[in-house]
Amino acid sequence: MASKASATQAKKPQGLSLHIGINEVSAAHYEGWTGPLAACEFDAHDMAALAQSRGMKSTLLITKKATRANLLAALRKAAKTLVAGDYFFMSFSGHGGQVPDVSGDEDDKQDETWCLFDGQLIDDELYYELSKFKSGVRLFVVSDSCHSGTVVRAARPPPGTPAQRPRIMPPAVGMRVYAAHKSFYDQLQNEVARHAGGRVTDPDTALAKLTVSTRLTGIVKAFHPSLILISGCQDNQFSMDGDHNGAFTEQLLRVWNNGAFKGSYASLHAHIRAGLPPSQSPNLFTLGPAAPFLKQAPFSV
Repeated sequence: MASKASATQAKKPQGLSLHIGINEVSAAHYEGWTGPLAACEFDAHDMAALAQSRGMKSTLLITKKATRANLLAALRKAAKTLVAGDYFFMSFSGHGGQVPDVSGDEDDKQDETWCLFDGQLIDDELYYELSKFKSGVRLFVVSDSCHSGTVVRAARPPPGTPAQRPRIMPPAVGMRVYAAHKSFYDQLQNEVARHAGGRVTDPDTALAKLTVSTRLTGIVKAFHPSLILISGCQDNQFSMDGDHNGAFTEQLLRVWNNGAFKGSYASLHAHIRAGLPPSQSPNLFTLGPAAPFLKQAPFSV
């Protein structure tokens, strides 16, 4: 009996989480720009506390610790550790940016990025790393940052009040950073494309147009875990900073209500979206076999 109990206990799913909060970036990499924000570190700490309350082992990467190397190492360690039935929760609070696309996957010729302390993480890289998680692992990603659109999309809205700083790297800064580090960012995109076996599918396009088979190459074909991503806004909107939390994170925490929320991931997204103004409408994306995952209670290991 004892051995059976031990075997059952050993099969209990485990949960890991990773939380990134960046209140400023390195001027050395971003060509003098530091992008000061106020609430991103608070967001990371609050998301880590939520994860721990649900039985997850959490890792925090705060501002200067939120480097490309540290984030990639944490993702790769989690991907090696977790097995089918396990759970991984990742949150990011900071600036979003763009670099020109050189791998041929983006219709708008721009790759979206997370602005980490010492350099940007390209969306292709993030999805490639997430694709390394094993089949049956559940991944929930929350991104409280801006992912700017282009001239073919709707015009940008007004940037809001001083207390609501937009979490976006200004395009002029982005181009200066890219010009200064062009070979680095071009090589990153080409390396991901090479490892993925060719063209890398843009995540946003793949998620919005899953029926377009010519786009489902590289990462998406090899994507075996179940992924739910809730981002803070649409491509043509701003995710706003605040004094204590970002607008999106603040609403997520309000809806969650210290665990009193009863519902699925789909309803969590709907409630968060209903509590934010039309100028900031969170998006919900999925990859992999995520339909059963969407019906589960959020943050359930």
